[in-house]
Amino acid sequence: MKNSESDNTDQTFVPPVLPTYARADVAFVRGEGVYAFDKDDNRYLDFGSGIGVNNLGYCHPALVKALTDQAGKIWHTSNLYRIEGQERLAERLTKECFADSMFFTNSGAEAMECAIKMARKYHNDNGNPDRYRVITFEGCFHGRTLATIAAAGSEKLIKGFGPMMEGFDHVPFYKDMSEVEEAITEETAAILIEPVQGEGGIRPVSTENLEILRKLCDKHGILLMFDEVQCGMGRVGKLFAHQDSTITPDILATAKGIGGGFPMGACMATDKVAQCMKAGTHGSTYGGNPLAMAVGNAVLDVVLSDGFLDHVNQMSYELRKALVKLGSSYPEVIDRVRGKGLMLGLKLKTPVPEFVGEALKNRLMLVGAGDNTVRLLPPLIVTAEEIDEGVSLLDKTCNNIKKALEASKADSDTGD
Repeated sequence: MKNSESDNTDQTFVPPVLPTYARADVAFVRGEGVYAFDKDDNRYLDFGSGIGVNNLGYCHPALVKALTDQAGKIWHTSNLYRIEGQERLAERLTKECFADSMFFTNSGAEAMECAIKMARKYHNDNGNPDRYRVITFEGCFHGRTLATIAAAGSEKLIKGFGPMMEGFDHVPFYKDMSEVEEAITEETAAILIEPVQGEGGIRPVSTENLEILRKLCDKHGILLMFDEVQCGMGRVGKLFAHQDSTITPDILATAKGIGGGFPMGACMATDKVAQCMKAGTHGSTYGGNPLAMAVGNAVLDVVLSDGFLDHVNQMSYELRKALVKLGSSYPEVIDRVRGKGLMLGLKLKTPVPEFVGEALKNRLMLVGAGDNTVRLLPPLIVTAEEIDEGVSLLDKTCNNIKKALEASKADSDTGD
């Protein structure tokens, strides 16, 4: 029991839950499809998907069945033993993408940690231990561990956590990625990029620029690593975002949508890289547990089903078209629309927190991002009718903000 007499009364009160989030004052108690419900049964349209996680919405029957069926069998054994669900999911994924092998994790940050270790180990095993540095890009986000915040290098992530882990070189988000070559040295191990930046403001990398990066990596004998934690697993209309291009990476980290809401991720690699990771070089207590694998396989069943990705692309077309029209109606609020698939962003002329807060009042859930951009990440099961509803709520949000701007200007003009 705490001794209140010994407490320092000058210290700021810290609640039982560490206050690391600026949480909205609403708690959701259940979900159904693209909707979340609070304790008073108010319904909210979710165009954030838990930050790109709930790709199949809330309580998808296939996921609920997979989880509950597995929960009645076995939850955890550890990776000291074979886990058949891992083997099945890995085999299925390797048939659908570039990878020959993979390591299952609990999160995107863990998948990125594995990727960074793998790049270093690859060069070490090939006689180049001095090749350990990774080139990353302005606006990137790769997680919240010490290594991944160092990879991002932004002030808001690293402030107070120094000294930073050494080994990352940050370059601008070039319009022409051939300029990256200037940053490549004899110590460079890899180039790491998100095919579509999420936290950085929904900024896609063009097919041409991905191809340039692949050529640079091949020319200099370094690895190309993709962070598809947010943009992968069908989010942009392909299983993986880079599949819109003609090239493949050497290593790819994915998470979020791969579990449809259940915590899991994967670090995937080609055989030439994966073979350096032998017994004892990496591990995870919970990574790839039977519960996660059951859900992951169920997610893949849905995402790879006939017509699913076609639906994503059709809904993306409908949503983008409506957003462009919305932008032309509210030029004082919306600057432009950008993104791919159902990973779209509105670059705003007004502050993002104000926009997200106003949308929540209208019972529309959105997610902020960098570069004064708000993310629209609806579940991939969203229908045309639900998109119309979302656009209507966005229209209401923009109109309310427009009125507030006009009122503020009027007050300023009258000197109030």
